[in-house]
Amino acid sequence: MARRLDFPVFDVDNHLYETTEALTKFLPDQYKGVIDYVEYKGRTKILVRGQISNYIPNPTFSVVGSPGAQEDYFKSGAPEGASRKDIMKPMRAIPAFFEPGPRLELLDELGIDFCPIYPTLASLIEERFRDDPDLTHIVIHALNEWLHEHWTFNYEGRLFPVPIITLPVVDKAIAELEWVVERGAKMVLIRPAPVPGYRGPRSFALPEFDPFWEAVVDKGVLVMMHASDSGYQRYLNEWEGRQGEMEAFGDLGLFQAAAMGHRAVEDAAISFIAHGCMSRHLDLRVVFVENGSEWVRPVLHQLERVFERTRGRWPEHPVEVFKRQMWIHPFHEEDPVGLIKVLGADHVVFGSDYPHVEGMSDPLSYVDELEGLPEEDVRKVMGGNMIDLLGLGVTV
Repeated sequence: MARRLDFPVFDVDNHLYETTEALTKFLPDQYKGVIDYVEYKGRTKILVRGQISNYIPNPTFSVVGSPGAQEDYFKSGAPEGASRKDIMKPMRAIPAFFEPGPRLELLDELGIDFCPIYPTLASLIEERFRDDPDLTHIVIHALNEWLHEHWTFNYEGRLFPVPIITLPVVDKAIAELEWVVERGAKMVLIRPAPVPGYRGPRSFALPEFDPFWEAVVDKGVLVMMHASDSGYQRYLNEWEGRQGEMEAFGDLGLFQAAAMGHRAVEDAAISFIAHGCMSRHLDLRVVFVENGSEWVRPVLHQLERVFERTRGRWPEHPVEVFKRQMWIHPFHEEDPVGLIKVLGADHVVFGSDYPHVEGMSDPLSYVDELEGLPEEDVRKVMGGNMIDLLGLGVTV
């Protein structure tokens, strides 16, 4: 039994592992086979549109890395000569990774009262179907149907599985939003990436997407921008002179590790503001999850500099927009207290990335990173902010 805190804890970053039917069970008959599983060199691999994907090395999740196996790697660096793959600490997956009932029992053991739960394998979908907007919507809806059947979108008022909304066709995105909200969704997962479409990729923050954001605000839904395959691998490939897909748990090349940084989330946050979306939708609320926080200060600095040079072109100060409508989940190995000094405690939230290897083995140990803060601020970060955003009616 983990330690308990004397106030409600909301962990903003938990994951499930999909069963092998998650992406296939609800596909319409004419699309059966666009996603499949095959045996290849003695291992089960996922086949996407006829091509084997290595995005997830073991897409059955029968064996996974132990929760928090790489926690020290991200805090202190790898042991001498070791790669990330060397410190996965493989384990047999347990029912709590696949099913809501056992997961709720595990939350009790970990001392967590509430959490959203995000898919893991599903983050490969949008990039690999980017050339077919209609098919992207079909595959995402099939996943959401499975998620609702298997997990629900609100399990006993504590566990909130998060459906994905893809945006290529705005009317279809609105229809999907209505479908998930009617079934209890309080949050939706949106990829921090340009939206592929029939006219080519473009920002989700441009005015053509306003009907979708109006629907989000009208329904009181919280937008979770979780790290994903945002498609930036193509730029890295150009610099490295090679081809290949993003691998979620693979070792980064030295160029990628040094150059990529947090480009996708930086671009997403700036687009929300510079393209005016948040000024047009003042009640839109976005939580950036599993993107870390090292990017926040440089982005705020850049927005400040650009504003000083072009202030007549902004409807309002961009930094004020950021601090009004964005919430940030800093990684455990970063400086949450320093971020709070920049944004205020009201806009920082706690997440453990459980049960992924790069997350935390003991989620509540995150509270140790908040040492020195007033008790009121600790309560907000560890749960109060998310409880308020979702209107759960729980006393913090």
